This record gives sequence, structure tokens and C-alpha cells, in this order.
Amino acid sequence: MAIPPYVVELRRHIGHALIWLPGVTAVVLRDRAGVDCPELLLVQRADTREWTPVTGIVDPGENPHTCAEREVLEETGVTAVVQRLAWVSASAVVHHPNGDLAQYLDHTFICRYAGGSAHVADDESCDVRWWPLDALPPMAERYAERIAAALAPPGEVRLG
Repeated sequence: MAIPPYVVELRRHIGHALIWLPGVTAVVLRDRAGVDCPELLLVQRADTREWTPVTGIVDPGENPHTCAEREVLEETGVTAVVQRLAWVSASAVVHHPNGDLAQYLDHTFICRYAGGSAHVADDESCDVRWWPLDALPPMAERYAERIAAALAPPGEVRLG
């Protein structure tokens, strides 16, 4: 998995201890010509084989919405444009396969497809696909909740 250099440096000092990190989830939708059901861009994580929306860690000084667009391009080759912030939430403690412990302040964004052909673009994923919203693969509840928050009608940002 691609770990940001500042996190690698921090881990040199604290090992696998719990750290708090700002994160993003990008829920990217595109319309299909002649079909009423939009498609959702999902990645299959290389470490756990889970299907998830695109997620990532915000770099120091980076705005979360900019991070969401960057992560989508880096991981999938797709250009996406953030439309709105849908949910801000704290994750449970995550036990990464390498032993690292982390907890994330997640910013879930709804994004629209702007271009590009979806493909595995880095080592974080082993598959990238567009899925019809009415036929999504099984996924962890935390990701399903983020998708549901992003798909909710526009209004106030969901908190907690």
C-alpha cells in the first residue's frame, strides 16, 4: 500500500502505535447513456480484496476536496470533480495488515465523473470497475454507509 512519506517518517518514531489521520472517501458517479441507473466507481483493495469507494489520506496542507480528486485520479485514472461534502465522521480504529493502527477523520464527498478510462493505476488496488447502483458488490458496512450518505438528497452535511 502506498503510505504517504510523512506517515512513513512518523511511523519511524512511533512504530505501529495508534495515529489520528484526516482521510477522504470519494463516491464517484457517472450516468450511463439510455439507462436510468447511474454507475458507481469502486476499487478492489489489494491488501484486503474488499470493494470500496476510493479512499485516501489527506497530505499536510492539502484541502480534503482536492485530496479526493487527486486520489481518484491516482488510483483509477478517472478524473472526478467534487460536487459536495456529504458526511464527516470518525472511523473505528483500523488494524492495517502491516500492524499499523490508525483512526481516520473521514470526509465523504459525492463526485461526478469528468473523464478518463477506469483502470488499476497504482499498487493499492487489484481491480477497478463501474458498478450499477442497483447491483453493488458486498462491502463493509462503513463503506455502504458512506455511499448512502453521499447519495442522500442534498442538504446539510451528515455529522456523526
